[in-house]
Amino acid sequence: MADAAGRLAALVERATGSPLPLRVRAWDGSEAGPPPAPGAPLVVIRDRRALRRVLYKPGELGLARAWVAGEIDIEGDLYAALDALAGSIWERDDPAGGAGRDGVVGKALRGLSAARSLGDASVRAMLREAVALAGPGLPPPPPAEEVRRTAGPRHTLSRDRRAISHHYDVGNAFYERVLGPSMVYSCAYWEKPGGTLEDAQASKLDLICRKLGLREGMRLLDVGCGWGSMVLHAARHHGVTAVGVTLSTEQAAFARERIAREGLADRIEIRVQDYREVADGPFDAISSIGMAEHVGSAQYLAYAGTLYGLLVPGGRLLNHQIARRPMDDESGYEVDAFIDAYVFPDGELAPVGTTVSLLERAGFEARDVEALREHYALTLRAWVANLEDHWAEAIRLTTPGRARVWRLYMAASALAFEHNRIGVNQILAVRPERDGGSGLPATRAAWLAAPEGG
Repeated sequence: MADAAGRLAALVERATGSPLPLRVRAWDGSEAGPPPAPGAPLVVIRDRRALRRVLYKPGELGLARAWVAGEIDIEGDLYAALDALAGSIWERDDPAGGAGRDGVVGKALRGLSAARSLGDASVRAMLREAVALAGPGLPPPPPAEEVRRTAGPRHTLSRDRRAISHHYDVGNAFYERVLGPSMVYSCAYWEKPGGTLEDAQASKLDLICRKLGLREGMRLLDVGCGWGSMVLHAARHHGVTAVGVTLSTEQAAFARERIAREGLADRIEIRVQDYREVADGPFDAISSIGMAEHVGSAQYLAYAGTLYGLLVPGGRLLNHQIARRPMDDESGYEVDAFIDAYVFPDGELAPVGTTVSLLERAGFEARDVEALREHYALTLRAWVANLEDHWAEAIRLTTPGRARVWRLYMAASALAFEHNRIGVNQILAVRPERDGGSGLPATRAAWLAAPEGG
């Protein structure tokens, strides 16, 4: 096919009313779009099957399938490419800049797919041109990394176990390459400009321990304990005994090995267990770090109530959670198609105000909210750099598709935090004492102070 890139560029401009924001190289070697410039990213369409995927599944999911399959790639700066494409593909067309489903490209493709029911001859002509570019036949099946859906309601114990396994049981060695020695899969706390990822993760864990007021002899529950970093830090530096629960068997095995190596098996227990199954409270403190995004709006009040019931009066909860921007019509919120299919199945984000309200409805007193949005952008960029530095090994340890999922997801997420499309917050909440008090010192400086001997 001669000049496939030029034909595609003309089709996109007719459909959207805007020229291609980036230069494109098609499968026949042709190029179109803005003139080449040093350092400018280039979109490479390696196989015309990518267009068939998008025609049959307009918008983000079709594009994601083509990316995961390696049919679409970016040469050059991935962040610059995603920034340039965001307004056309991923962002909603509203001045608030909320995290949308798809933009003008998705809408145009949807219109082309529906053209058989329309009388507009120009739309039918665009559809014929798109089909000619894409080639005959059905799209290939979705890449193997995509979640295979099962019937039934979300956030049952069995469905949550499958969702967590999809995301976390992809090999501890793969995560070691991405996360680095800290093995912490949540936003770090960058106290010093130019510091290392490991230092920033240690600072985050210590900040949480201080917010919880951990000291020797206390009992900590870490919900969604991952590879055990929080419970290890709390036991090693603050003298607590701890229980960590996770639904990932691979995480649990890794955490137990770390704990045994450090000689802390008598003070830390790791369980493959849902937080809803924990029945041996009370605990003096609970940490939930990057786990509550998996809970779901329908279950969130019950989640908050369960944690409330597991705490002693005066016990503290540190809830560290990603938040989305509010919407005018909250009933219209949908889970991101790419994230739901490839990254966090059944994950949901809520505005921070909604989360605080639900925690207080469950009985907690919210004492402090700290936004760490900029910190997560830095963290994600560090993870992407780790992945790119170990790219060949990451592919060997998982699959090329899985590595591509993580690279796109983390880079796009870094930009979303940088542009304030999403945020992340640490909410410190307390189960009130019997007289209604919190048991906290009156000033933030006092309750953030390191414990004596800490």
